[in-house]
Amino acid sequence: MRSEDIARLAGVSRSTVSRVINNYSNVPEETRQRVLKVIEEHHYEPNTSARVLAGKGTDTIGLFVVSTAERPEVNRIYDNSYFARFVDAVTDHANAKGSYVLIHTVYSPEDFLRVKQAFLQKRIDGGVIVGSGRDPQMVSELAELQAPIVLIDYDIAEIIGSRLNKNRLAVVNSMDYEGTMAVMEHLIGLGHREIGILAGRLDTYSGRERFKAYEMALQHHGLPMREDFILQGQFLKEKAYAEAERLARSDKLPTALFCANDDMAISALQAFTRHGIRVPEDISLAGYDDVPSASLLSPGLTTVRLPIYEMARAAVESISRMQQKKSGSSFETVSFPAEFIQRGSCRSIGP
Repeated sequence: MRSEDIARLAGVSRSTVSRVINNYSNVPEETRQRVLKVIEEHHYEPNTSARVLAGKGTDTIGLFVVSTAERPEVNRIYDNSYFARFVDAVTDHANAKGSYVLIHTVYSPEDFLRVKQAFLQKRIDGGVIVGSGRDPQMVSELAELQAPIVLIDYDIAEIIGSRLNKNRLAVVNSMDYEGTMAVMEHLIGLGHREIGILAGRLDTYSGRERFKAYEMALQHHGLPMREDFILQGQFLKEKAYAEAERLARSDKLPTALFCANDDMAISALQAFTRHGIRVPEDISLAGYDDVPSASLLSPGLTTVRLPIYEMARAAVESISRMQQKKSGSSFETVSFPAEFIQRGSCRSIGP
């Protein structure tokens, strides 16, 4: 069925049908409802290609999940608690606004070519890029296409320094530094003076911010930062487990270990348990993200709740605003606070 047929059955012009489909406000409500009733009864679907040619967009957002550190045959991104929740949240918010979501995973630099193709082929109105891998050159190339792009967990200073803020771009972050500081102040307040870290990837904004807060908290309180207590987990479960096991076999444990995400904290807990190291009796453990399983562990994991849904909503709304603007540069930034969550995995060790 064509739009001409819808117009004839509804007793309106073809242009009126087009205005209803594209949600123009200058259509009488009675007319709108009559057209919508015919559309529903006859299961009419507007031609997407025609909408694109007419400059109406596709009502589709691209969500590109980047994890170039993951080996596809070992750790798929959908097994990552952060990625899985973010994908769900973006999809929910986009669907609520009447948009579809095209999801593509990126495991290698070559996969970025598919991201660019999605923009060039006009299959999406804009894209959200989230993940633990960074390709500044590709971000620059995408920005030059002048399509709306939202970067999740990205250094704003890096964007401005590269002059990418002259494009249609938005950055959505969480306040990782402040969230980590809350964890560190809690551990220090419990009497811990030897605190280790299971760090994430330092080539990511969140990885750097969480490590910087760890370092600054120790410096502020005059506490040592021991190299043997700095573990490199890279935000990967397998790597985190190996690092925690190495610590468990060492001669000396820190009294507390801060993990830059919950997945690594859970891996560390598993490694410690295997070696008979009790949490929190032998070592206090804290994470970051507040994944669903964090509260189900025994003991429950002290962590920081990442504002996943707020970040996802902001990303979807930024795409919508930039799409409506049609042309010209547009640079937006927003950072959401993270909430400290105290559970049973940390204990006081006295003054």
